[in-house]
Amino acid sequence: MSAQTDWLELNERYLAATVAWLRLKLLRLVPESTAVAPSDASPKGAAGWFRRNKGGDTIRLPGPSADSDDEQVAQAYEAMHKLEAAEPPPALTLLANALGLSTFDREVLALCAAMELDTGIADLCAKAQNDGTKHFPTFALAFTLFDDPDWHALAPNAPLRYWRVLEINQPGSQPLTSATLGTDERIVNYLKGLNYLDDRLAPLLDSIVLQSDPDELPPSQRQVVDQIVGGLKASNGQPRPPVIELLGHDTASKQMIAARVTASLALNLFAIDQKNIPGQTGDFETFVRLWERESRLMPLALYVVGSGAEPALLKRFLERSSGLIFVDVEEAGTPTARHGIAFEINKPTPQEQQQLWHQALQGQQHQSRRLAEQFSFTQAEIQRLATAATNQTDAGDSAATGELWQACRLAARAGMEQLAQRIDAKADWDHLVLPAEQKALLQQITDQVAQRNRVYEDWGFREQMNRGLGINALFAGDSGTGKTMAAEVIANALALDLYRIDLSSVVSKYIGETEKNLRKLFDGAEDSGAILLFDEADALFGKRSEVKDSHDRYANIEINYLLQRMEGYRGLAILATNMKNALDKAFVRRLRFIVDFPFPGIEQRAEIWQKVFPPQTPVSDHLDFQRLAKLSLTGGNIHNVALNAAFLAAQHGGQITMPLILNAARTEYQKLERPAKESDFRWQGPTGVVL
Repeated sequence: MSAQTDWLELNERYLAATVAWLRLKLLRLVPESTAVAPSDASPKGAAGWFRRNKGGDTIRLPGPSADSDDEQVAQAYEAMHKLEAAEPPPALTLLANALGLSTFDREVLALCAAMELDTGIADLCAKAQNDGTKHFPTFALAFTLFDDPDWHALAPNAPLRYWRVLEINQPGSQPLTSATLGTDERIVNYLKGLNYLDDRLAPLLDSIVLQSDPDELPPSQRQVVDQIVGGLKASNGQPRPPVIELLGHDTASKQMIAARVTASLALNLFAIDQKNIPGQTGDFETFVRLWERESRLMPLALYVVGSGAEPALLKRFLERSSGLIFVDVEEAGTPTARHGIAFEINKPTPQEQQQLWHQALQGQQHQSRRLAEQFSFTQAEIQRLATAATNQTDAGDSAATGELWQACRLAARAGMEQLAQRIDAKADWDHLVLPAEQKALLQQITDQVAQRNRVYEDWGFREQMNRGLGINALFAGDSGTGKTMAAEVIANALALDLYRIDLSSVVSKYIGETEKNLRKLFDGAEDSGAILLFDEADALFGKRSEVKDSHDRYANIEINYLLQRMEGYRGLAILATNMKNALDKAFVRRLRFIVDFPFPGIEQRAEIWQKVFPPQTPVSDHLDFQRLAKLSLTGGNIHNVALNAAFLAAQHGGQITMPLILNAARTEYQKLERPAKESDFRWQGPTGVVL
């Protein structure tokens, strides 16, 4: 038989002994004219679950006899007291210790709970109070029934009422001493040995269950667990444990660490979203008291997530609560007068992630390193992704390698989809038409991203870098000269996602908001190491002027913050601008690469025209690419002209011809408000006819 079964048996015997003692106490108050016959001394309708001992025999409860009433009461009390001394003690003793109940409090609670355990108690209450309408306990009855009554037990801040142990029905002007007393359902079940979360709290909370062996936690996170546990144990002498602030953006790792901490302290961990904390005074008070009660009875710890509550409400809740509480925040500074300790929580280190991949992929060393270098995942995410990949096919073949890489890209997108525009990179090196110098620079950028870990880690350059390990570049040139396409080519070559961020929409007129927007963006991108393309860089990087007010000062702070994050970003960050001359040279000097995208010359425009139409497009054999190259258009403009010409051809049901292209070019010139001669858009076909 298990220890839990033994304890439940002990608890049943204790409740039976307690009810027997209460019946005898009540019988002493029954007037002789209504005295109960000896045969009625046993519980009538008592719940059968506590009336049988381990051997199945009915527990015999003493009834009145010719012997001294005091002697019977003393014997019953001795039997009850003997069971209280067991280890662990019965539920009533545990509850009294947890909630600070006095002896009189315990006796009142036992009397009220007995109403739920033995239906005969109600009749005895009425007879003991000499009032046939009072089939319930009252404080007046308790003051008469028990030896050491305490008026303080009636106070609102006394344990019985503060912890909502009793339910008091006091209609109108009825005195408190004669009000109907009952027991909270949760408390009755606790006394029976049924310990579960209060039904009024259950809809607001989610259980956080420990999923794996604590020894499997990466060393860097195990160290944080040990630090938190050590800090809590060091504060044992304080009235309340400190609030544990878990800093950072990795909620999964923070919850896992909190679960490890509470497991080591034998606590159950539940999470609550801040927006579920009641704001109304009455509801808030009930919530706080019930939570406090549950944290002592189960016992529990709380994990607060989200940001939906007012700071003042969260502060009020933390200051009122005394149990162990974790607060999931991005930055330190949870507003509360209660002592707190902050811990920075990060995902496993790159080396730990490589080891986790190596274990999950069963020894694929090269692939493990490549995945750990590019992506940043939690332990659970790595296990999930690796398991899914190995279940589909052999983890070592090329197809599985590609599928796993793509799965990692998809998994890492979650933090970015709401923050920036993802560009589906389709262009490759063959699509890019640029002078050789610019192409060489772009290839160098691509190679540095691909080889950064070998140079930084294996060759030791990390130790010499003091500005961060990020790779950043400035793409400067007119609209349509290929800046975005070049970013696509790099992303395609590296099999990485590309996100476009319009800096003009990130910059805010409110002090500090731009920095906040940039922080969210970079934090969201860290998981994937995606390529970030910041468009309209001149919106933020204009030339510095003399600092005249706080707005100028904060503008410079925001620029420095962006450059600092770019330098520390684990991927490639690109600034794109149409106005290079408007950028402050002091900031430009901090960029590793500067690539100028010139307006394409005639030869480059001819090459762009030859590549602009997809292979399956029906194109006339008489297209004159040299003639088209004379049109002063950028690559982006040429693409627009080709697309519009294709729609014209589709409408007419034929091929794309020179007249259609020139017609579309005329429209593009008009859009650009660029002067041109009408003769530039006329075409003399092979037959000599001018179209």
